[in-house]
Amino acid sequence: WYQRRVREAVVSTQSTGESADFQPSLCKKYCDQKFVLQIMSLFNSEDPRERDMLKTLLHRIYGKFLGLRSFIRKNINYIFLRYIFEGESCNGIAEFLEILGSIINGFAVPLKQEHRLFLFKVLIPLHKPRGIASYHAQLAYCIVQFVEKDPALTEPTLLGLLKLWPKTNSAKEVMLLGEIEEILDIIEPAQFKKIIVPMFKMLAKAVSSPQFQVAERALYFWNNEYIMSLIEEHCRIIMPIMFPALYLISKDHWNQTIVALVYNVMKTFMEMNNQLFDELTLSFKAERQKEKRKEAHREEAWKKVQKRAIEAANGNSNVG
Repeated sequence: WYQRRVREAVVSTQSTGESADFQPSLCKKYCDQKFVLQIMSLFNSEDPRERDMLKTLLHRIYGKFLGLRSFIRKNINYIFLRYIFEGESCNGIAEFLEILGSIINGFAVPLKQEHRLFLFKVLIPLHKPRGIASYHAQLAYCIVQFVEKDPALTEPTLLGLLKLWPKTNSAKEVMLLGEIEEILDIIEPAQFKKIIVPMFKMLAKAVSSPQFQVAERALYFWNNEYIMSLIEEHCRIIMPIMFPALYLISKDHWNQTIVALVYNVMKTFMEMNNQLFDELTLSFKAERQKEKRKEAHREEAWKKVQKRAIEAANGNSNVG
């Protein structure tokens, strides 16, 4: 019964909020914290139409009632934290994130410590749950909004995402690669310099993935003009990180589309710095030859051990 009354209140409040004559002061005693909590509890509805209407309503309440803003943000945080760390189900994560995307867009600069903590303690951990596919687009938008607001957040944000990098979930890996490209698309050159090594070590692993969609998504970074300009500026650092993975893929990857993309990337690197490319090629080939000699020596040593073991076994049997 109570939820039905709240739903009726949702309809009436929404229509009132749209009116030009709407006066928040008159509704203040009805639209209190208890009412807001009941509205937020309905976000667990399985009906997306209801969640969409609730999203619009809660966003309007946030805009009209200034005294409830902190309370709304805090309770959205609690819902997220229970979802992340206690596994509590919630169908409205995407809708809450949509509301937060608009709220973050209105944050004043410099950002308050409360907002920074929200990024690092709530938004980045939201990449952990298995259900990320249902809300990843909205989550990525919120992350990008924070980075745009304060470029100094770029490095810790990207390092936080790399720390949560999936090991066996290729679909999630593709999503995160897309999100990282969105961040790199707006990154400042000074911030890019700080994350080159960990970022391109991850990209080298992604490019080497036997799952072709992961490798393909990583190689698409080289189709982004802005990212390419940053790579060219720091090619002496990036090329040695990427070259071994690219060279091996060009020789023995099972998917010909990936091989073709890798050839394009290697061609781009060659055009950026032909001398460095030749040096890396010679160095890598020499290293490969060294590894082959070590392997041959190891096999020869094992053959000697096996031969001696056979001889010892035969000697013991003859004595017996």
